[in-house]
Amino acid sequence: MEFSKLIDKRRSANNFIKGVKMTEEDIRPILEDVKLAPSAFNLQHASYIVVLDEDMKEKVREAAFGQYKVHSASGVILVLGDKDAYKDTAELSQGMVDLGIITASELVEIVAENTKFYEERGETFMKDEAIRNASLSAMLFMLAAKNRGWDTCPMIGFDHQKLRELFHVPETKEIALMITIGKEKEDSRRLRGYRKPVEEFATYY
Repeated sequence: MEFSKLIDKRRSANNFIKGVKMTEEDIRPILEDVKLAPSAFNLQHASYIVVLDEDMKEKVREAAFGQYKVHSASGVILVLGDKDAYKDTAELSQGMVDLGIITASELVEIVAENTKFYEERGETFMKDEAIRNASLSAMLFMLAAKNRGWDTCPMIGFDHQKLRELFHVPETKEIALMITIGKEKEDSRRLRGYRKPVEEFATYY
């Protein structure tokens, strides 16, 4: 889809057509697109929990305070951010050594620099970075989904601890947000909410 049309057509779907099934084959191309999302130092902080099973989806609905769109959606996605992503620097960058882009000694320096950058800034910064980079990835996920004919809705209304327990999410990862995905019931869609004019949210210097 042409990009300006894509961002215009993407909406936060609050009402999905119930019973539309989504498979791993449907969602994999979206996740293939998501691999290209930007991340600080290419650390790829984001990971995804994809819930397509109906029984498990109902357990997610309980943790989301019974919201109907979790029930009617074809799937539910949890977008996680890794606070310890910097510890994967060596593994993620080894390919650059293998290709001769950087030397092994340069990789050692990069690992040291990333470790210092994150550990000196501390736990709060690591948490912020995890959520920030996961959110970048999540936005691309929603655009990629729309481009492939699926509708989405980002959500923050859920019990984080219940979802941690349900999916055994380690404390090193933050649940940045939840995304419901399916086919929107467009005849019940409301008009798009007011959007500020550019002059109200952009400042030039």
